[in-house]
Amino acid sequence: MNFIWDPITFLNLVLSVLILFLGFWNYSKKSNLIPVYIGIAFGLFGVSHLLTLFGLKNTLEVFLIVIRTLAYLLVIFALYKLLPKK
Repeated sequence: MNFIWDPITFLNLVLSVLILFLGFWNYSKKSNLIPVYIGIAFGLFGVSHLLTLFGLKNTLEVFLIVIRTLAYLLVIFALYKLLPKK
């Protein structure tokens, strides 16, 4: 396992961790689950960025596709929950 420096992936990792933190912080202040869903989604993105930085992109390609897909679906779910109810 080799660390592969890529500034774009590293920046994505840092921002993903920040969004994860802000999602849980927002929940602690307002008890709204929507920021938690978004935070968890970006936590999943962060895991994929971290694995990519450690050179596991090719080895874990299917796993990365699965967790990124789950993250996108979680964001879609969070946005759906924000739609006005009739």
